[in-house]
Amino acid sequence: MGSSSAMMLRRFCCFSTTVSPSTSSSSSTPTAKKKPLVFLGSPQVSATVLDALFNASSSRDSPFEVAAIVTQPPARRDRGKKILPSPVAQYALDRGFSPELILTPERAGEDSFLYTLRALNPDICITAAYGNILPSKFLKIPPLGTVNIHPSLLPLYRGAAPVQRAIQDGVKETGVSLAFTVRALDAGPVIASQRWEVDDRIKAPDLLDLLFSEGSKLLIRELPSLLDGSAQAKAKPQDETKATLAPKITSEESWLCFNEEAVALHNKVRAFAGWPGTRAKFAMMDKENVRHNVIELKIITTRVCGEIRSEVGEGDSISFARGAMLVPCGGGTALEVLEVQLPGKKVINAAAFWNGLRGQTLKRL
Repeated sequence: MGSSSAMMLRRFCCFSTTVSPSTSSSSSTPTAKKKPLVFLGSPQVSATVLDALFNASSSRDSPFEVAAIVTQPPARRDRGKKILPSPVAQYALDRGFSPELILTPERAGEDSFLYTLRALNPDICITAAYGNILPSKFLKIPPLGTVNIHPSLLPLYRGAAPVQRAIQDGVKETGVSLAFTVRALDAGPVIASQRWEVDDRIKAPDLLDLLFSEGSKLLIRELPSLLDGSAQAKAKPQDETKATLAPKITSEESWLCFNEEAVALHNKVRAFAGWPGTRAKFAMMDKENVRHNVIELKIITTRVCGEIRSEVGEGDSISFARGAMLVPCGGGTALEVLEVQLPGKKVINAAAFWNGLRGQTLKRL
């Protein structure tokens, strides 16, 4: 366990159980009348869920309170590489939540962390993109179980990258599921789900934000049944025969191969937006069509070319029309590249980049 994590846990154990973990906006209702809930999450999308829980718990008749928050330890973030708390931890601090009740174990199976969790005596735990495996010892602690918000229609896309893999596959519909957590990956009984149509222009970060926003609403709607135990009876087992996996994305996957059809490449650009992004190498040709050098571009925004193939450059040549670079792709298709980024530079539109070539042209590699 990191020193900052251990310090938080030690300090917590010195506190009396009469200390209220409420945020500055919470009600003055005695905490003893509310069921303690522990929230686990780390990235910015998790803060959306935490915000909904804070707001719901602040009402006078709320049956629960957020007793503690579990998140990833502070880490080096942003270009400055400063050691910063996770987005969820920072959001909680900004809301006035006690720093003593923000727990940051390296692993959720650490004995000291589990000791502290048992001392909190939570009735239920809620997870939303926590980013840590929960062992059986953890799952046995809350009597009403641990519930996860997962951004897919389970049993589809179980795993670390459900939104990215769904977009990469070009799905027309996805959603968010509320399910009990079991030891098997995202395989617990589903309490409720919400479907959502997928626009072929939306990028993964935007869809992820949307689904966690919808997931927070779904959670608040289902909280009464979760807290009175009736959700366990109505939750439906997943159909294992329909299960698919959404493995973690690697940086090596970011390269585009223009032998694939344009629609597959467009979906990949949308899926990998943010991190790791998508990249391609092009040959830069001079006015005599002699190869000058090779440049690497990050492909930011694209669309599938709806024009006839004759609009596109012949062979491997890239042309420019209607504000887009037209890249020949497999199956006689073409990809319109609308925004690009050179290494170390800002994102620019295709027109600005094309004008900067000063008469030189590009060929795909």
